[in-house]
Amino acid sequence: MKRLRELNQYRNKAWEARMGGAGDDNGGCFTLRSPVDAADLNVIASNGEGWDHVSVSRPLRTPSWAELEYVKRLFFKADEVAMQLHVPASDHVNVHPNCLHLWRPHDVQIPMPPTEFD
Repeated sequence: MKRLRELNQYRNKAWEARMGGAGDDNGGCFTLRSPVDAADLNVIASNGEGWDHVSVSRPLRTPSWAELEYVKRLFFKADEVAMQLHVPASDHVNVHPNCLHLWRPHDVQIPMPPTEFD
């Protein structure tokens, strides 16, 4: 994941204060403009305990593929792979109905299918 201070122009300091403090390179709250319709994309990013994690939400609908891809390119380095996980129903936590998540483990390379499978 990029150093989150590189994204300070998108930082939502009021939201961070409500969440308990100022963000830093390890976490924070951000508000971006959607590349689809210029509406707000709310992003919470963190890295710790072996994982990079970015959640992306909109108030009235789930983010589109284009919006999630935009956030991925902004928050992760060009050579990093991130993934969405579809966990078993027994492990599902739904805090916000219009939220998607990107994950990247620190100590494990995410396997990729052969390029000819695309």
